[in-house]
Amino acid sequence: MTTRRIFSGTITGLVLLFFYAPLGVLVANSFNASRFGGTWEGFTLHWYSDLARNREVVEAFERTLWIALLATPAATVLATLAAFALHRFQSRLQTAHLVFVQLPLVLPEVLTGFSLLLFFVSTGWGLGMTAIWAAHVTFCVSFVAMIVLARLQDFDFTLLDAARDLGASGWQAAWRVLLPLLWPGILAGALLAFTLSIDDFVITFFVSGPGTTTLPVQIYSMMKTSRSLPVINALSALLLLVTIILVAASQRLTRPHRQTSS
Repeated sequence: MTTRRIFSGTITGLVLLFFYAPLGVLVANSFNASRFGGTWEGFTLHWYSDLARNREVVEAFERTLWIALLATPAATVLATLAAFALHRFQSRLQTAHLVFVQLPLVLPEVLTGFSLLLFFVSTGWGLGMTAIWAAHVTFCVSFVAMIVLARLQDFDFTLLDAARDLGASGWQAAWRVLLPLLWPGILAGALLAFTLSIDDFVITFFVSGPGTTTLPVQIYSMMKTSRSLPVINALSALLLLVTIILVAASQRLTRPHRQTSS
């Protein structure tokens, strides 16, 4: 038993090392005085100060934040309604609905981005901020819907019936019973949508127009010059920190909840 535990722990440690060692190197180099990161030349915050003074990065970050803030509520509302319909109603139409909701989860991002590009061009919808927003809403809906749908699996709909028996209208039952109990799952989905919107590169690369560069696309353009490498390390470290915080909050909110009855 001890040997098996040691073996399992070793394998787990090696897998985690394989996944997270590159991120650790990136974060360490963001504090490395060396411009190219080949050797450690001392601790410094110089690259973070350079990052704060980089106007292009600041503008790209503001643009990315605005898109995420606008795409997240739209995707959350649509996904919540879709999840409720999928869980509450059973029919062939809902089966097809589920397939279409899950499809963006498995489609390659290159295919999604290229198809959205063709759609925007063919309909005369100009590329830019609005196109990026619509694209982010499109792929975020699927992720949020799956989280809310998982939350609905544990929901006891007899609570709604009890509220109606006590005189509540359908809207009052949904607002005072259903929504508060689903709120952690909805918020977790919103946090995940916000994270995905901030981090997205492939789809945004296809549908962004001139002057609408987002932060991930800006990082890609900066990677073409070696002089920008230390600033990229600092920027990526901050982006990694934000992502970890949002994902951790999302995971905490999606923990199974217990419903008590009197």
